[in-house]
Amino acid sequence: MDFASCVPIEKGWSGDRKYCVTDRSGARYLLRVMPEKDPGRCETTFRMMKQAAALGVPMCCPVEIGRCGEDVYAIQTWVDGQDAEAVIPTLAAPEQYAYGRRAGEILRQIHRIPAPAGLPDWQTRFGAKIDRKIQLYHACPIQFDGAETILAYLAANRGLLAGRPQTYQHGDYHIGNMMLEQGRLVIIDFDRDDFGDPWEEFNRIVWCAQASPRFAAGMVDGYFPGGVPARFWQLLALYIGSNTLSSVPWAIPFGAQEVQTMLDQAADVLRWYDNMNRVVPSWYTGE
Repeated sequence: MDFASCVPIEKGWSGDRKYCVTDRSGARYLLRVMPEKDPGRCETTFRMMKQAAALGVPMCCPVEIGRCGEDVYAIQTWVDGQDAEAVIPTLAAPEQYAYGRRAGEILRQIHRIPAPAGLPDWQTRFGAKIDRKIQLYHACPIQFDGAETILAYLAANRGLLAGRPQTYQHGDYHIGNMMLEQGRLVIIDFDRDDFGDPWEEFNRIVWCAQASPRFAAGMVDGYFPGGVPARFWQLLALYIGSNTLSSVPWAIPFGAQEVQTMLDQAADVLRWYDNMNRVVPSWYTGE
């Protein structure tokens, strides 16, 4: 494609170089330039995004992928809207909840795409991930009060991973990766996509609950129109707990402000779960 302009985009955590580019006809696109650390990874993401778009998922749609020296570039449709994270918390509570329900419905669409055959079972895959996160936390110079209750919950509930199905995952599904385009909720940033337990996808709902508890509650209800299974809440606490343990070690390279953000989030998680004495978080029950 031939571009008339190219404007850098500074937002995001991926380390990829991102640009808003405009072609000769005035149409805008997102250009993403990525170092190819894992051969074939970018092509797989591009292919899976095409499958999601074909299902009608409202999203930044893949347009073109190719190579630029040692890097890979991907071009996606431009979403001309507002950040959902900024707008939705300012709306009336019923509107926040309605957008959350829509986010849950969209996520259910994404999870219709099956994982490839031959993946190791989920208990083995995620069990290894839990072990790594626990090691990271123990090796971290910054600890937080209440971590021992999370560690105890993980130890007591790892068996819940047995027999879990695996599907395609967006990989970073939360309100910060959503936009409102003329009132329509649109999903962006599929660059962390993966395959795994579809319910694990809710592990980022902490960002939604911090921004808008009603949105987070709606997202769960929209995903489960027939009622929320009790097993979901037990597994969600496991997934959020394991993420919380590794969040501070993850934040350290980004500086003191990000470390404090993760410490504050850990405190919120422990409050929602009453130090892991409950499995349904308080943002869902309205307490």
